[in-house]
Amino acid sequence: MLLSRAFAIFLKEVIQMRRDRLTLAMMVGIPIIQLILFGFAINNDPRRLPTALLLEDQGRFSRSIVSAMETSSYFEIVSAITSNAEADALLDRGEVAFVVTIPAGFSRALMRGERPQILIEADATDPASASNALGALGEIVERGIARDAAGAAMKPRAASRADLVVHRRYNPEGITRYNIVPGLLGVILTLTSVLSTALSLTREVERGTMENLLAMPTRAWEIMFGKITPNIALGFVQVAIILLAAHFVFGVPMLGPFWVLLAGVLAFIAANVSLGYLFSTLARSQMQAMQLTFFFFLPSILLSGFMFPFRGMPVWAQWIGEALPLTHLLRIVRGVLLKGNGMANVAGEMWPILAFMLVVGVITLARFRRTLD
Repeated sequence: MLLSRAFAIFLKEVIQMRRDRLTLAMMVGIPIIQLILFGFAINNDPRRLPTALLLEDQGRFSRSIVSAMETSSYFEIVSAITSNAEADALLDRGEVAFVVTIPAGFSRALMRGERPQILIEADATDPASASNALGALGEIVERGIARDAAGAAMKPRAASRADLVVHRRYNPEGITRYNIVPGLLGVILTLTSVLSTALSLTREVERGTMENLLAMPTRAWEIMFGKITPNIALGFVQVAIILLAAHFVFGVPMLGPFWVLLAGVLAFIAANVSLGYLFSTLARSQMQAMQLTFFFFLPSILLSGFMFPFRGMPVWAQWIGEALPLTHLLRIVRGVLLKGNGMANVAGEMWPILAFMLVVGVITLARFRRTLD
C-alpha cells in the first residue's frame, strides 16, 4: 500500500509536469543551449581579428610582412588607410581591432642593418581579445622579413630585425575592471528590467486582480505603457548607482558626452522592459516568467562579449549576438566611457536596439488579450 500511494503521487507529478510544457522545455532546452554555447561558441583565443594597414613604405619587406599577417590566423586585413585620422575613426567606431603602421623608409633601414619600428595600435577596451594576437605578431613579422632576407644583401642583424611599438588605445595599462565594470551596467539592467516587468502581469493573474485591470476602459498600449514606465524609472536609479560606483570606487574614466550614454541606456531599458512584458503575456505564473527571463539572460551574457571575446566566436554565434540588445549597449557604454565617443560613433549601435524594441513591442501588443482565457 505504501508503494502504491507513492507511485500514485509519482504519476500525478509526471502528468502535471507534462502539462507544464514551458517548464519542461526549459529543463531540456537550457542544458542543450549551455552545451552548444560552451562547446562551440566560446573561445578565449580569438582569430581573424579585423586589421587596418597604414603602409607608408611600399618596399618588398613591407609587402612580405603584410602577406605573413594575412597568412596567419590572427589577423584579417579589412582596410588599407592613408592617414592617422582614418585610423582613429576606425578604432573609435570599433570597426577594427588593430591598426598596423609601417613607416616610410622601413625597407631601406632593414637593408642597412638597423632596427626600424612598426607601430601597432590596438583597441584595448577588451584586453583579453587582443593579447594573444599581439603576442604572436613579433614572430609573424620576423617570419615575413626572413622570407626575403635570404636573397638580399643585408648587413648583419641583431636578435630581432624590427621593433614593435604597441599602443594599447583607450586602456593602455590593460586594467580589466575598465572592461568589466561598464559591462556590468548592461548585465544588471538586462536581468532586473526583464525580470521585474515579466512578473508584472503574471502577478496580477495570480493575485486575482487581472479581472479588475481588464474591466477598466483602457487600451492595450495604455496598460503596457503604465506597466513598463515604473520599471524604466527604476532602471535609471540602477544606472546612477552603477555609474557613481564605477567612477568613484573603481576609477573608470568617463570621457564621452553623458547625454549620449543616457540615450543609449534609455533605448536599452525600453527594449528590455518590452521583452519582459512579452514574457508576461506568455507565462501563466511567476515561476514561468522567471524561467523565460533566465532563458534569455544566459545567451545574452555569453554571446554579447561581456564574458568572452565577441570576435572569438564563430560567425553563427556572432549573428545571434548581434540580435541581442546587450551586445550593442556594451559597445555604446565602453565607447562613451573609454573612447569618448559621440552620437556619430555610436549611432550604428543604437538602431539595432530600437529595432529590437519596436519588433518586441508590436508582438506584445498583438498577444495582449482582454480576457483571462
